[in-house]
Amino acid sequence: MNVITDHLDLWQTALGNTLLLFLVGGVIALVLGTIVGAMRVSPVPIARAVGTLYVNTVRNTPLTVVFFFFAFGYPALDLPNPGYTVLAMWALGIYTATYVAEVLRSGINTVPVGQAEAARALGLTFGQVMGQVVMPQAFRSVVPPMMSVFIALLKNTTVAAGFSVAELGVIRANLSERGENALVVLLWVAVIFIVMVLLLSFLQRYLENKWRVAR
Repeated sequence: MNVITDHLDLWQTALGNTLLLFLVGGVIALVLGTIVGAMRVSPVPIARAVGTLYVNTVRNTPLTVVFFFFAFGYPALDLPNPGYTVLAMWALGIYTATYVAEVLRSGINTVPVGQAEAARALGLTFGQVMGQVVMPQAFRSVVPPMMSVFIALLKNTTVAAGFSVAELGVIRANLSERGENALVVLLWVAVIFIVMVLLLSFLQRYLENKWRVAR
């Protein structure tokens, strides 16, 4: 435990930034992914085309390349630079949103078509049908795959270490400079990630049980 207690300041900063990347990136991914998922099943051809183009382009681009764009391409556009940490959040969110969209699309397809048709017959718009009838059921049916997406997002936060973001992926290098054993540091980083993944798995089981009763 000395490797942690003797350098508590570094561990707190690294863990805090990892959680910040995960939480903010997750919110961005969830909001953007929900919008894109709805576009993918929209009756409007242009919306479906834009959603498909976004998913196929970003999902098939390596995450590191997305980070390179935000680290080097974005500043070249002469836009306000909020800092590498914020840009890393957007890189993670935009990339993960493609997986969220596809998971939601599969969930939407599990909702009986008759329910959407009945809602439209009552005069609801497409947005109302999606928001009040389809999406609530879709979210319930995709809890396990959606949680797998967010677990992947949590582990992908380590990519930000290569772009000057002080999170758990970079702490090995910092502590090596202070004379700590790199292998021991990496083992503790692995333990921390295992604990966080177990917490997400517990949340998944809780939501599954809760929404199974709600049905």
